[in-house]
Amino acid sequence: MAEVRLAELVGGLTLAADLLNDFPPEKVLRTAILAVGVGQRAGASAQALRDAYYLTLFRFLGCTGFAHEEAHVFGAGEDNALRNVMALADVANPLGTLGAIVRGIGPGRGLHERAVAVTRLVSSTAAMREHAQAQCEASLLLAELVGMSVGVRSSLSQVCERYDGRGFPAQSRGEELGLASRLFHLADTVEIVHHRAGVEAALEAARRRAGKHLDPGLCAVFSREGAELLNGLSGASGQGSIWQQFLDAEPEPRGFATAERRERVALAFARFADLKSVYTLDHSTRVAELASRAGELLGLSREQAAELRIAGLLHDLGRVCVPNRIWDKPGPLDRLEWERVRLHAYHTERLLAYSDVWADAGRLAAATHERLDGRGYHRGLPPAALGSAERVLGGADVLVALLAERPQRPAQSRDAAVATLRAEVGTGRLAREAMDALVAALDGSSAHVPVSWPCGLSDREVEVLRLVALGKSNAEAGQLLGISPKTVKNHVANLYAKIGVYSRAGAALFATENGLLR
Repeated sequence: MAEVRLAELVGGLTLAADLLNDFPPEKVLRTAILAVGVGQRAGASAQALRDAYYLTLFRFLGCTGFAHEEAHVFGAGEDNALRNVMALADVANPLGTLGAIVRGIGPGRGLHERAVAVTRLVSSTAAMREHAQAQCEASLLLAELVGMSVGVRSSLSQVCERYDGRGFPAQSRGEELGLASRLFHLADTVEIVHHRAGVEAALEAARRRAGKHLDPGLCAVFSREGAELLNGLSGASGQGSIWQQFLDAEPEPRGFATAERRERVALAFARFADLKSVYTLDHSTRVAELASRAGELLGLSREQAAELRIAGLLHDLGRVCVPNRIWDKPGPLDRLEWERVRLHAYHTERLLAYSDVWADAGRLAAATHERLDGRGYHRGLPPAALGSAERVLGGADVLVALLAERPQRPAQSRDAAVATLRAEVGTGRLAREAMDALVAALDGSSAHVPVSWPCGLSDREVEVLRLVALGKSNAEAGQLLGISPKTVKNHVANLYAKIGVYSRAGAALFATENGLLR
């Protein structure tokens, strides 16, 4: 692989985070540009600027960490809309925040359902802390996976804090917050206000929040320089595309990535996408592993199999645009819901086409849901357009999904899943040679029972960990395991301490990383 900038690898995929939060495209990129621009004018060190730049790129990867809870407890199913509504939540303006919540929570849902969601959201301080812990922890773990600096990882633990100490989870205040975190808080806030209401509104937001949510010193810099910075983002100053501005904004020394790091970036974004629903934990990783092994059995070269693995990791990146009430619906989807599901394949293709470094993987990933009878999505490609790699990837996606629990059905056994796959071959939707290779790859990778569990976990703690990762409450887990909810709670506390996490999102990522869900 030719030398590739790390900023291009990560930045090219952040449009998925924009989709996840119902933000306009390039929101994350614009925030990174602003953070560096304000920091430069405030005299920040090169290291602080670099940490702020990469903090912005990884901060939003944690947003799937609380999506299950947002959808099923606080958001009336619309987790994407809830995140957008809460993006400018301000504890110093409770009436304004409440108004935004009432207007934005659960659009299109029943009045009673919306009322329950609003009440839960505004009355639960614990929920705010859990939300912050989940998002910070997920972002931090994914940044560790990619090998980001200590400064970036430290700052990720502070993205939900406030300058006045009224944030979460640690209620840090003032310069207890790293400069990178404070730069991000300002840039994130003013970018959102700017894309919603314009330059003057963004300047006013910084003045209003100075000394409360935001660092007053940085707000003073922004008051002097903000109009010029924001006009540059809108193209008024002729500074070129946002993508080029983003690449130019990376502080020196600029980072470059090996092929191994490219795969780790793809893996981090796969975890980001899969974490959105408890039904898809580990899905993309398993698809990537199975598809690459089957591809090798079909005679693909090592390089082709490696690219197939990357495509498998990223094939469902666009699923973050679909709310969990659709992904987690126990019954059949209606016509509009199905159209939104089909749209996720389009978004995957567009996301991966944004940066040239993902182009080859994007062409493969875009065909995951195509079928040989021409009735797949989102393009409805004919069989001549689907090579061996595309056919294997599509079959791997089906097989892995069949082997996992879904809202409308339990997980299928190996034999039942293979029988379903054979039926798809019989109808002309999947390719026989791809199916044979996938079954051979599946049988050649049967999981074995380890000699011991990681971090000294007991058998019972692993059972509890699996259920926690899948979103089960203490009562639900206790019923499934034949123990009391209190005993489950004690197991959760013990296993969290052993594996060093604080949230369901952290537990889910740990379980995925260590193959404990299989």
